[in-house]
Amino acid sequence: MAIDYIYLLNAKPMEPYTPFSIKYWADDDKPREKLVLKGKEALSDAELLAIIIGSGSRNESAVALSKRILGHVQNNLNSLGKLSLKQLTTFKGIGEAKAIAIIAATELGRRRRLEEAPVLEKINSSRIVFEIMQPIIGELPHEEFWVLYLNNSNQVIYKSQLSKGGITGTVVDIRLILKMALEHNAVSFILVHNHPSGKLKASDSDIEVTQKVKLAARQLDLNLLDHVILTEKGYLSFVDEQIF
Repeated sequence: MAIDYIYLLNAKPMEPYTPFSIKYWADDDKPREKLVLKGKEALSDAELLAIIIGSGSRNESAVALSKRILGHVQNNLNSLGKLSLKQLTTFKGIGEAKAIAIIAATELGRRRRLEEAPVLEKINSSRIVFEIMQPIIGELPHEEFWVLYLNNSNQVIYKSQLSKGGITGTVVDIRLILKMALEHNAVSFILVHNHPSGKLKASDSDIEVTQKVKLAARQLDLNLLDHVILTEKGYLSFVDEQIF
């Protein structure tokens, strides 16, 4: 009896069963096992996110926690990628380590998309300008003004960030635009900037700057081909809209 008593004292307590723990789910429902058995395509966004964060809490599984986070951003992965460390840690169950893991994963996704952006040697439409520049500035929270410099075959020979501004505007130096065109032996160029607000409308200042650049370029036998304003999901071309 004494031996039995000692054994009971040293025995590890049985872990209480909780329906929230993924370990009690069927293998087909566990995110990691499901990925192995059925492939990554079979997993939902919430299940993939659950693998990244690793665990939930005593009262919420990792999948449920992931669904709650995704629901906060309307199930938009681009919006998830914009959440800061501070914003992520406001979710109950997400500490600094899990928040860092989410930020790292979404940043890898952004960089992968940037690398997979089509290498378009020749620009023959405003759509191609959007495809080149959207991964670079389309999702930024501030405005940036870029210039694409082209050769006589409309091939991009140089991309330059002219300026970086705030939420509502940035500075445009016409002299710098033309100086860089001459330095890179460009014969034409395209202006590009983003609107973090998501509004695809040219402001009066956008139109005024474009006209000034166009006139100045003519004095040096350079050709301004277009000015493209883009957002996360769309774009506006001055040429397509016949603004100039």
